[in-house]
Amino acid sequence: MKDIANELGLSISTVSRALQDNPAIAEETIIRVKEIAQKLDYFPDSIARNLKTNASATIGVIVPEIKHEFFSSVIDGMEDLAHQHGFTVIVSKSNEDYDREVLNTHHMLSNRVAGIAASISQSTQDGDHFLRFLNRGIPVVLFDRVLDDLDVSKVIVNDYQGSIEAIQHLIDRGYKRIAHLAGPSPLGIARERQRGYKDALVSANIPYDEDLVIHGAMGENAGKLGVISLFDLEEPPDAIFAVNDPVAIGARGELLRMGLNIPDDVGLLGFSNNRITEKLDPPLTTVDQHGYKMGQVAVQILLDELKTAPDKRKSVTKVIETELIVRESTNRQGG
Repeated sequence: MKDIANELGLSISTVSRALQDNPAIAEETIIRVKEIAQKLDYFPDSIARNLKTNASATIGVIVPEIKHEFFSSVIDGMEDLAHQHGFTVIVSKSNEDYDREVLNTHHMLSNRVAGIAASISQSTQDGDHFLRFLNRGIPVVLFDRVLDDLDVSKVIVNDYQGSIEAIQHLIDRGYKRIAHLAGPSPLGIARERQRGYKDALVSANIPYDEDLVIHGAMGENAGKLGVISLFDLEEPPDAIFAVNDPVAIGARGELLRMGLNIPDDVGLLGFSNNRITEKLDPPLTTVDQHGYKMGQVAVQILLDELKTAPDKRKSVTKVIETELIVRESTNRQGG
């Protein structure tokens, strides 16, 4: 800034205000300062500025994985809205590991984020690492995968109702022995989707069979292993409801390897509506979680909380309704 000031015959404080688009500085001066800054390849030191003003224009985001298109869609929604309000987004992934998630929070604190939005890993069972933010007055919003006992704002989808609609669709298509490739029991979304699966069967007077529920991780390999277990049964299923699309895609690969036809031999239904699901052969019936909207809602809550003193903030929970997307993987002939 001293070099810019010398070049233009201005004070360093005037240059600083011009770079921040301070309305007290003439527009012509702001333009001249920014032109010289660009020529000198100067970028403001945001960390130093944060230390001086005790403010940040960065939102931290932690997701279990980025390759899962649902989370990519959430991040898109977050970045678009954050950008409109002058914030940038930095993203870390836990890779479904609690310890790595904790390290991610340390990184976010070191970068002095203004707020944090996070979706917990499949192995996370406590939120002590998020309390460090709250103790510093930094707002936290959990989305999709949340911790029920952590008093922060949350954005979730109606996993229970989405699962009920999915199972009812399979029943309406004539499937009678419906299995569920469930997620890890400690994970809230997995419990809610299994609860919807069970209640939909009971409501339709179809016996709930524990042998048809296989718990696993949230990736493709879990789908493969789940199918192997299900088709070792004396009476295998005629339809499979997977906890998410990656699990469904893994199940699909194993079903095809076994020579089974989808949907005539086995119906298959996922949860997430990843874009790849409509390009599969056959295209996958799934439940849309509206990830982009979820990301925007989460950031809007953070922006609202940043305008409120920490002791005046009130936690809210926003619920986004799901949408069943019917495709060929459940279109059994005669169903």
